[in-house]
Amino acid sequence: MNINYLNEKKIAFLLESLKLGGIGRLTLLLAEELADRGYQVDLVLLKKQGQYLKQVPSNVRIVDLKAKKLLLSSHLIGSYLKRENAAVLISANERVNIMALLAKKLFRVKTKLIISVHVNNSEAIARQEASIYKKLVILVARRIYRWADKVVAVSKGVAEDLEKLFLVSRDKIDVIYNPVISKDIGKKANEAVDHPWLNQDRLPVILGVGRLIRQKDFSTLVKSFYEIKKEIADAKLIILGEGEERLKLEREINELELNDDVDLPGYVENPYSYMKKSEVFVLSSAWEGFGNVLVEAMAVGTPVVSTECPSGPTEILEGGKYGPLVAVGDAGSLAAAAINILKDPPESSFLIRRAQDFSVDKAVNKYLEILKDFQEGKT
Repeated sequence: MNINYLNEKKIAFLLESLKLGGIGRLTLLLAEELADRGYQVDLVLLKKQGQYLKQVPSNVRIVDLKAKKLLLSSHLIGSYLKRENAAVLISANERVNIMALLAKKLFRVKTKLIISVHVNNSEAIARQEASIYKKLVILVARRIYRWADKVVAVSKGVAEDLEKLFLVSRDKIDVIYNPVISKDIGKKANEAVDHPWLNQDRLPVILGVGRLIRQKDFSTLVKSFYEIKKEIADAKLIILGEGEERLKLEREINELELNDDVDLPGYVENPYSYMKKSEVFVLSSAWEGFGNVLVEAMAVGTPVVSTECPSGPTEILEGGKYGPLVAVGDAGSLAAAAINILKDPPESSFLIRRAQDFSVDKAVNKYLEILKDFQEGKT
């Protein structure tokens, strides 16, 4: 279907809000790059709230739908699409994707709809991390995701999950890796860090970054650090992030008598400077959609170690070429891999070159290829 009668230069992104989280930050990177290339970009929020609001570029328009309830937001989304005639609407997050699909169907708008999926939902279900509500959302998504004009998966593993769990045909799915590397990452990486361990020369600091939730499995990282200390006595561990597992982690740290060597500073606005000054970055997740933090650490030249979890890290590290991969939950192997990296780190330039494969520029080019196909009636 040709979309030439729509505003081809207008692209809209749909999010619940701009609260802390990877999806919001990545959406802002895409929106800024498209706006810089001359597109009219709307950031459509069900509710105008969240810590990332202050980071919205001046050339991106915020549209606040003022939705009181998520389940009643379809008519607000549909009204926006009828009014604005954007060529494409890009949504993220299962719940928002569903509302966008219902709006397109009910209002019969011609705007093309791209839904993006950022997580391996099968793993969440298999590990009993999906609530009854989440399972209901997935059940609805399974029935209507096929209505999308295009579905973007952030990794090949997520694409495979979309085929299996959501019954989306493969020809409707495009894999677009997350646009992790922004223009200012180098500048942020060189900013000062207010942490005593990172301002001491040659102190071996291991870093983890992410929400303190079961998915990230920081318990295994703490246990692996206990093993690392047996061989590298002056090693330190910093875990950036906040979440529901904090008290559990603090208890485990105390039980292992690691209080003087492990720090949980909470959320920090600039993790890149921490990454650059750390000796090794470790991702200990039980599952992912992609694994943005791995790319961010590599981008500043920091060696990485990761679990071989579904989905993303194996693709990012090319099966271990750019950093060792170990089994999920295996503290001993994680410790051994980190010790090996500390003793014999790879060249920073080797890692930095790989990280450039996940730039905002490349991700935007992929999205524009989809838009071109829409305009030419190829999909």
